[in-house]
Amino acid sequence: MNPAEVEFLAENQSIQITPNFSHDRLYLICGEVGPFRPGIPVQVPLWMAINLKQRQKCRLTAPEWMTVETLTKIKEDEGQSKTFTPMPDQHYMVTTQLILGAAPHDIPNTDEIRILVKDIWDMRIAKLRSSVDAFLKIGGSLAKVDHLTLMEINTVRPFLPHALDQLFRLRQVLMISDNQLKTIYFNSSFVL
Repeated sequence: MNPAEVEFLAENQSIQITPNFSHDRLYLICGEVGPFRPGIPVQVPLWMAINLKQRQKCRLTAPEWMTVETLTKIKEDEGQSKTFTPMPDQHYMVTTQLILGAAPHDIPNTDEIRILVKDIWDMRIAKLRSSVDAFLKIGGSLAKVDHLTLMEINTVRPFLPHALDQLFRLRQVLMISDNQLKTIYFNSSFVL
């Protein structure tokens, strides 16, 4: 799965908007949306919210977790934990980028939110890289990692299979050469 596919999945989650237009209920493949009445909040898929915002048809409401207080707490928890902590949204990074990119004036403290989400992302990616490094150094073949998001997994996906394949090949070469040495040693002991 590439970043564009992860973004596509993130765009299907619901977000609250406050429309400034009237329209009856819409019947989409993903389900019913609406009806739309000016000033009355309604839940819509993120892709629709962004589209409506770009056409100046609504005001976006930030998800509950997208506040400076909540993100500061998440950042502190992530910094204190040696393992990955649960995130409030499976697509927190993509969701933040999409919402703040489309509606920076609808969300209070956008700059602080951007910085906090980037800090959380950087902490988690650094933790992921050190975990992968430790995993490769011990020669592991199986690992269980909880609370990673799809985009975080996607950052190591191109590298990790290739590295594991190279380790597997090196182990095979070492096993073959070790077996050859044993055979040579065994055969030379019969000559004496």
